[in-house]
Amino acid sequence: MQATHDKLQVLGPDEGKYAQIGAMGVRFMVDPERGGGFSLVEHPIAPRALAAPMHTHEHEDEYSYVLEGEVGVQVGDEVRVAKPGDLVFKPRGVPHAFWNAGDAPARLLEIISPAPFANYFAELEPLFMRAEGPDFAAIAALQERYGLTMDFDSIEMLVEREGLAPLGR
Repeated sequence: MQATHDKLQVLGPDEGKYAQIGAMGVRFMVDPERGGGFSLVEHPIAPRALAAPMHTHEHEDEYSYVLEGEVGVQVGDEVRVAKPGDLVFKPRGVPHAFWNAGDAPARLLEIISPAPFANYFAELEPLFMRAEGPDFAAIAALQERYGLTMDFDSIEMLVEREGLAPLGR
């Protein structure tokens, strides 16, 4: 969606491109190429699901605004549960993770700055959601291109500590 001065644009609640990555959805609300210095995505997250294990962005800051449900976050060593109306700051260079901490669906808006990282989700979906399973070599190359470091070893700890559903369920 491009902001212009001469035309009103409205993105309806069921509009926008969508990707599904495991238990987390991605609705692209402000296109990375047209949004200026940021992009905006909506993340619906299934109940008791890990959205992303501990990971670190080299280039981006993220701001997550909780719309509904309970979103667990770990930023550095600090762990909290954010509720509707809470805004969570996830600065570049600091490891962080997030998950749905409740038994009902959760949704959050995520501002990503600078903008281009939102393209990562669109590129990840076909690599992750394959019938034969994720293409881990291609995913690693994609993460390297975006300056993203994932700590896959944190998955088991987060699932156990936070009482989350096992991956693949």
